[in-house]
Amino acid sequence: MQYHLNGYRPGDPSISPAADRVVVQPKIVDVLIVGCGPAGLTLAAQLAAFPDIVTRIVDRKDGPLSLGQADGIACRSMEMFEAFGFADRVMKEAYWVNEVAFWRPGSAGDLHRADRIQDVEDGLSEMPHTILNQARVHDFYLEVMANAPRRLVPDYGMDLMSLTRDTGSHPIEAMFQSPDGVTETIRARYVVGCDGAHSTVRAELGYALRGEAARQLWGVMDVLAITDFPDIRLKSVIQSAGAGSILIIPREGGYLVRLYIELDALHGDERVADRNLTPDILIAKAQAILSPYAFDVKEVAWWSAYEIGQRLCDQFDDARPEQDPHIFITGDACHTHSPKAGQGMNVSMADAFNLGWKLAAVVRGQSGPDLLRSYSAERQAQAQELIDFDRDMARLFSARPEHADEAKAFQRYFKRHGRYTAGVETRYEPSLITGDSDHQALALGFPVGKRFHSAPVIRLADAKPMHLGHMLRADGRWRIVAFAPQDHRAALQRLCTFLADDPKSPILAATPPGEDIDAVIDLRAVLPVGHQGLSPTDLPSLLVPRKGRYGLQDYEKVFCLDPRNDIYDARQVNRSEGALIVVRPDQFVANVLPFAAHDQLSAFFAGFMVAV
Repeated sequence: MQYHLNGYRPGDPSISPAADRVVVQPKIVDVLIVGCGPAGLTLAAQLAAFPDIVTRIVDRKDGPLSLGQADGIACRSMEMFEAFGFADRVMKEAYWVNEVAFWRPGSAGDLHRADRIQDVEDGLSEMPHTILNQARVHDFYLEVMANAPRRLVPDYGMDLMSLTRDTGSHPIEAMFQSPDGVTETIRARYVVGCDGAHSTVRAELGYALRGEAARQLWGVMDVLAITDFPDIRLKSVIQSAGAGSILIIPREGGYLVRLYIELDALHGDERVADRNLTPDILIAKAQAILSPYAFDVKEVAWWSAYEIGQRLCDQFDDARPEQDPHIFITGDACHTHSPKAGQGMNVSMADAFNLGWKLAAVVRGQSGPDLLRSYSAERQAQAQELIDFDRDMARLFSARPEHADEAKAFQRYFKRHGRYTAGVETRYEPSLITGDSDHQALALGFPVGKRFHSAPVIRLADAKPMHLGHMLRADGRWRIVAFAPQDHRAALQRLCTFLADDPKSPILAATPPGEDIDAVIDLRAVLPVGHQGLSPTDLPSLLVPRKGRYGLQDYEKVFCLDPRNDIYDARQVNRSEGALIVVRPDQFVANVLPFAAHDQLSAFFAGFMVAV
């Protein structure tokens, strides 16, 4: 974490200096966010970091969430939380999913543990798979927003009544009503609907969630219970002989546990409410599935029931061939699915992280509005993949294990799709902002279109062991990570001379006058040597740039090998040739290029970045 750049500042460094002229409840905004769920807060936390972007976030509820529904946090989401600065707090509070137990009937029909496996394969991420109340995740985001330059705080009790679009610099008019009947109109350049499965923004667009329900009813409850079931503190999949199935998810705090309980299928036009379910009904069902183990519930902290269904919007924005997008939908507003795969909150936050930096780039004039079309194109395809995965997962959960081979099918499926549930299998297709794979062989461990897979390094200036990916903050900046070749001195000097002095340099083209040289595109370097034989004074000036009002030098841009885990070997980077890894602001690899491909690097950025 860097601070004091523009002068010594005592106190909590996570509290940024406030932006000039912050208006508490502006009527004219750059971005209006409707909904304070995980997608809305992810987006708000990202946009609040920009002093020059006026953002407002509203919600129909009367206050922040106190008890969340979602709880599973994938490894990829933890990597994203690191970019926002609170991954360590989640890790401290959360339950860590380390292993999964599979239970099914034995030959006599009694339950037995069939297997116990590692939840996340080694090396998949430096972050754990965790379980934490969604409300706590909201708390962390709200704190980031309140401490950001915009000092962003949600406005609650505002129910969206209508959206209209006309022309002008702020073409969207949104009308809201408070519980006491008072109306308020806000004009915005862009509106983002993060308002859930019953989204008013989606309805105003005239879109519908399309898909079919599986007609399978499930109950869910968070309980404090006494039991002799031995794996109550492990994530456990239990498929009984005839009573149904349960998914056990231990919760944070050491005592609370969540149960997903299979109930009878719905018939005809029957809806969930028609069953008149109660906590006692869910408890009795859980006891039947877990028999002969005792399960004595002392307190039900929360419970609900739902029908499995997978639905998806055809489009996540209001773009037309002749019209740039100005209204977007994210999360449950554009895709819904069952909780079994544990991806709902994670995918919603990923939607917002994908969109946030793009909105910032367009509002700040760094990119043209065409960039915003990539949001729907990228995230709709990923949502379709999730729905296909979720459909198979839900079907296998409800399968009757009449034969051992059938019972093992779910377990094999679970193992095979571990990377998907960890959130690291997302891959964006080639586009304006994602290159092809022509030079992928230079760095096989950084697949183009997938998230930047971190690995250990040693920071040169202060010998700090760290993960390289942790320098990728949620600040809207692009990164060029230069993995230098073995003969690194001359090659690195040529690269830095080009980026610092050549008129074709993408860094020079993108950096506004008076801004720090890394304000838009941030160059980092990894050297294929140990750190003790080098000094920051040996580096080109672009890698120790002078910044801020005092011209202080930034010493945190160069990394060397960690002798315990060579990053060149771990990520299969060509040691003799090196590689340039271009990383998007949402931490996805945008391109892999030869180290000396200066013209190709410039051409890539010129495709979407506005020269200043």
